[in-house]
Amino acid sequence: MTATPTGAYLILDDGRPAVRLSREYDHPIDRVWHLVTDADELAHWFPSRAEIDLRPGGSIRFSGDPNLEDTKGQVLSVNPPHHLAFSWSTDELRFDLESLGDNRTRFTLTNILSAPDTAARNGAGWDVCLGALDAYVADRDFGGPHAGHTPAWEDLYAAYIAAGTPSGAVIPGR
Repeated sequence: MTATPTGAYLILDDGRPAVRLSREYDHPIDRVWHLVTDADELAHWFPSRAEIDLRPGGSIRFSGDPNLEDTKGQVLSVNPPHHLAFSWSTDELRFDLESLGDNRTRFTLTNILSAPDTAARNGAGWDVCLGALDAYVADRDFGGPHAGHTPAWEDLYAAYIAAGTPSGAVIPGR
């Protein structure tokens, strides 16, 4: 196994399980904010098309994932260009951005899980998605889908399980 998970499984202060992944980009915070809030930019790395009404209580329409039905979510909180949180099915996603100076930004994705056994599945999925984002911001060809049961996802899923991350949830499309 050559894959190395970049996410961490954790229990938040309120007792909810989550996976968290972080990346640093050589782009100013406003550019990274656009990458995580604009539907056309999200299409390069997010597993579904996400059209966001970017205000607290605003709706989000998720579509285009071949393994999931189209669905809606709701913006829970937003503080441009630093924070966005929204519901997606029974999970919550948080995008937190921190300016590091010199046109660098730290992006942290926290997926608050509805059940612990989804951690390995979701962690592997977000690793693949953020790999697509990493390639996109570096202007490199990712060479394939950013979601689904690719060899990269399979290897990462196995690596998360080997690291002791909770697993066992149904995997859509299988």
